[in-house]
Amino acid sequence: MKKIILFTVLSLAFCNPLFAQSTAAADLSIDEKIDAAIAPTATFISDIIFYEISIAGVGIPLILVWLLAGAVFFTFYLSFINFRGFKYALDIVRGKYNQPGAPGEVSHFQALTAAVSGTVGLGNIAGVAIAISLGGPGATFWMIMAGLLGMSSKFVSCTLGVKYRDEHADGTVSGGPMHYLSKGLSEKGMAKAGKFLAAFFALMCIGGSLGAGNMFQINQATQQFVAVTGGEASFFAAGNAWIFGLIMSVLVGLVIIGGMKSIAQVTEKVVPLMCGIYILAALVVLGANLSAIPAAFAAIFEGAFTASALGGGLVGVMIQGLRRGLFSNEAGIGSASIAHSAVKTNVPVTEGFVASLEPFIDTVIVCTMTALVIVVTGSYKMDIGDGIALTSASFATVISWFPMVLAGAVILFAFSTMITWSYYGLKSWTYLFGNNRAADVSFKVLFCIFIVLGAPMKLNSVVAFSDAMLFAMSIPNMVGLYILAPTVKREMQAFLAYARSSKKQPLTEQAVEAAQV
Repeated sequence: MKKIILFTVLSLAFCNPLFAQSTAAADLSIDEKIDAAIAPTATFISDIIFYEISIAGVGIPLILVWLLAGAVFFTFYLSFINFRGFKYALDIVRGKYNQPGAPGEVSHFQALTAAVSGTVGLGNIAGVAIAISLGGPGATFWMIMAGLLGMSSKFVSCTLGVKYRDEHADGTVSGGPMHYLSKGLSEKGMAKAGKFLAAFFALMCIGGSLGAGNMFQINQATQQFVAVTGGEASFFAAGNAWIFGLIMSVLVGLVIIGGMKSIAQVTEKVVPLMCGIYILAALVVLGANLSAIPAAFAAIFEGAFTASALGGGLVGVMIQGLRRGLFSNEAGIGSASIAHSAVKTNVPVTEGFVASLEPFIDTVIVCTMTALVIVVTGSYKMDIGDGIALTSASFATVISWFPMVLAGAVILFAFSTMITWSYYGLKSWTYLFGNNRAADVSFKVLFCIFIVLGAPMKLNSVVAFSDAMLFAMSIPNMVGLYILAPTVKREMQAFLAYARSSKKQPLTEQAVEAAQV
C-alpha cells in the first residue's frame, strides 16, 4: 500500500504546477510551467528511445528498425502465418472454435474489438495525413506493408499473452508481456532477466497509459470539441476545458469500474460503429472520385519505388510509410496482448490468430482508406496543413459537413482508446503493486484524474515523454518474443494439424496435441 501511495503522489506531482514553480518564471501559465519542468527529462529520454541513424540523408529511428526487424523475422520464421492463418482467424472470431467453460472473461470478438480500440484512432486520421504530406502517395504502400508484417508480431505476442496469463479466483485473468517475460524466460533459465524485463515493461506501460493513452487522447478530443462548438469563442475554450475533461472522466470511470468485461461490452459496440461510419464516408468520397482512383493507385505504386518521392527520395518515402504503419498498429510493443489475454480459451494460439487481424483492420483497411481519400482528392498537394486538418479537408471536398462527423469520430476514438489503455495500465500497475482492491481502485482514480488534467493542457514535453515510454515497451517485449518464438511455433503447428484433421474432436489442449502426433 505504501508503494501505491508513493507512486500516486509522484504521478500527481508530475502534473502539479507547484512542481514546476522553481523551474519557470512566475508569469508563465500553468501549462508552460509544467512543460518547462518536464522538458529536460522528456528530451533526454526521447532522444534515447528515438535515436536516429542516417541513411541516404534520411534519419531513421532505431526503434523503428527494431520493430520492423521483428515483424520481418516472425513472418519468415512462422512461414507467413499472417497470410496462411487469415481464414482460421476469421473462423475463430465467428465462433467456430469456441470452447464453452474455458477460462477467461471475454469472447474472441470482444477481445479483438478491445485491442483494436486501443490502436484505431488519431494515428489513422492524423498520422496517415502526416505520412503522405512528408512522403507523398507512395507512403501508403509502405504503410500497408507495415500492417501485413505487423500481423506476425501480434500473432506471437498475443499467443504468449494467453499462454502465460494468471487466472484469479474471482474468474478474472491478468496477462501480457509482464507475465510471459517473467514466466517464459524463467522456463528458459533466465529468471532474473525475465523479472527485470517484466518490471521495466510494466513501468513503461503505466507511463504510456497515463500519457499517450490518456492525456494526449483527451487533449486532442478537447481541441476537436472546442473547434466544433465555437472555436476560440467557445465556452470550453475560455478556461473551461477542464469541464469537458471532467465529463469524459466520469464517462470513462463508469466503464472502467466494471473491469475488462465492461470495457469489452462497450468496445464491441463502439469500434464497429465508428469504423463503419468512417469507412462508409471514405467510400462516398471515393465513389464521387471514381475516375481518379486508377491514377491514385498508380501514384501510390510509382511513389513507393521512385527516388523522386518526397521526404528524402525512396528511403524517405519508405521510412514515412513504415513508421506511420508500425506506430499506428503498435505491433511489437506488446500492449495488445494484455487485452487479448482475457479471452475465453484454453488453446492460447487461437487468440494469436485473432490478434493477427488487428494490424490488418487498423493499417491495411482504415489507414489505407484515409490515404486513398487524401490522394484521390489531391488535397495533399494543397497548402492545407497536415494531420487532422488535411484529412478533414479531404473528406469535406465531397461531404461538406464531414468535419462535424470527424470531430465526433475523434472523440469516440479517444474515448475507446482511453478505456482500453486504462486496462493496460491497470494490469501493469497491479503486476507491480499486487492484484488487490487497493491497487485496482488507486489506479482507476489516478487515471480519471489525469483525464481532467490533460484536457486543458498543451504539454509538448509530456507527449514526447509518454511517447518515448510507449515505444520503450517494445525493447523488453521484442527480446521476449525472440526467445519464446519456438514455443509459439510449436503451438501454431499443433493447432494447424488439428484444424486440418479429418477426425475433429472438440477443441482442447489435448485434442490439439494429439492431432500433431
